[in-house]
Amino acid sequence: MKKQYDDNNVFAKILRKEIPCKKVYENEYALSFEDINPQAPVHVLVIPKGKYLSLADFSENASDIEIVGLIKAVGETSKKLGLNADGYRILSNAGTDANQEVPHLHFHIFGGRNLGSML
Repeated sequence: MKKQYDDNNVFAKILRKEIPCKKVYENEYALSFEDINPQAPVHVLVIPKGKYLSLADFSENASDIEIVGLIKAVGETSKKLGLNADGYRILSNAGTDANQEVPHLHFHIFGGRNLGSML
């Protein structure tokens, strides 16, 4: 059974401006903002503005322009933060086994130091 999108998740509230965020970048289809519990010197989140639970949900149901808009937001965010020269890591947790904490698709961008090996 497919999980239903929860309109009360924290990212939905941020998109509705019910909860403030420190915005880094925004376009018509996505928003990036600083993580409130950073795990690296630079740690931002990039979320689609549509109601998508995971990358699987997004890739199956989003329009092509939404997909391009989200990927563009990731690239523009890393550029704006000055991460392109030394590198950065992108992470997206999907589902219970991956410990996805917020049921809204999101990408973490980490940078600002050597991040070590994958896991």
